[in-house]
Amino acid sequence: MVASRSVDLSNGLRRTLSPRGFLAALVLLISPLGALAAAPGQALTDYLKGLDTLSSDFEQVTFNADHTAMAESKGVFYIKRPGKFRWEYHIPGEQIIVADGKRVYVYDVELEQVSHQDQAKALAGTPAMLLAGGEPIDREFSVRDLPSSDGLVWVELLPKAQDTEVQSIQIAFEGKELRNLIMEDGFGQVTRLLFAGAKRNPSLQDDLFRLKPTKATDILQFD
Repeated sequence: MVASRSVDLSNGLRRTLSPRGFLAALVLLISPLGALAAAPGQALTDYLKGLDTLSSDFEQVTFNADHTAMAESKGVFYIKRPGKFRWEYHIPGEQIIVADGKRVYVYDVELEQVSHQDQAKALAGTPAMLLAGGEPIDREFSVRDLPSSDGLVWVELLPKAQDTEVQSIQIAFEGKELRNLIMEDGFGQVTRLLFAGAKRNPSLQDDLFRLKPTKATDILQFD
């Protein structure tokens, strides 16, 4: 069933794609290479160099301002640069989020419901706006190196805009491997992602970035 509604999907996507969700973890990875050519974070620049596709398992934990764990989840993601990704939550509930370069689809498997919207509109006001607009990252973020810790090289990004939800993004590398990402929002909530089993430049077919819900699934269009 297809329904067209004059409702903005952005708020729902922000809950998923903001620091309370996941997408800021991908913004830096699926932006064009040139976006970081002049950035001071050499570890990040080196990691993106030659990166076309990426897949990895992840564990995600979100903490409130009192440092109490609010939500934990696990899954796997796939990236095809520029602009395409597939993010699958397996635990605690199954949800699939797909961006095909034009639209973003959020598929709640248990509810058999898909919400979708124009990618640029859906990601407006989130860190993922870099996906839709293709703006250089250093135009949106100030990038700086942080002291290394426990064998990890850290890079921090601070949004230049005053009205963004994200206060800071910290990314950790171990050698040539992406290990951690920590995000803090304006409410003091912190989302931590731990990556494992990452595969650099695996062969990923375009079909992976097309959503295929069951025939019984309700499809809700929000633009």
